[in-house]
Amino acid sequence: MSDELTHVDKQGHVGMVDVGSKQETGRKAVVRSVVRLAASTMKMLMQHALPKGDVLVTAKLAGIMAAKKTGELIPLCHPLFLSYVDVRFDVQQAENRIVVEAEARTTAATGVEMEALVAAQTACMTIYDMCKAVQRDIVIEDCRLVHKSGGRSGTYQA
Repeated sequence: MSDELTHVDKQGHVGMVDVGSKQETGRKAVVRSVVRLAASTMKMLMQHALPKGDVLVTAKLAGIMAAKKTGELIPLCHPLFLSYVDVRFDVQQAENRIVVEAEARTTAATGVEMEALVAAQTACMTIYDMCKAVQRDIVIEDCRLVHKSGGRSGTYQA
């Protein structure tokens, strides 16, 4: 990795990176985050008894939709054609937590990490939104890139 900031020029001005000369390659990014719930909220979620409806179906759709809007949300982020986006959930009832994993793929001249990050965090925020009527102290934590492949820098695996 370079120590240079890619979105700042020598004069300190912010700008979009020119990726026009970079080779288009298959790119993939996977991000994980965790939502911690109270035992009573987790029980309601598992019983589909929360007042706003099916939390995980809604969170999955929200994450996928958000990934597609990343270029509109993050300044200087290139809009990408996404070939694949998925949001998966590992509901760990005993720990009262949901591990959210978002995966994004594209063939492009720039990476797809931002899309996976936006998908994961939007899914987490949707879980929060759909559960907040019964719990206000929900915690979203440990959001991180766990896999990146494609492009000049090769593969990263956390």
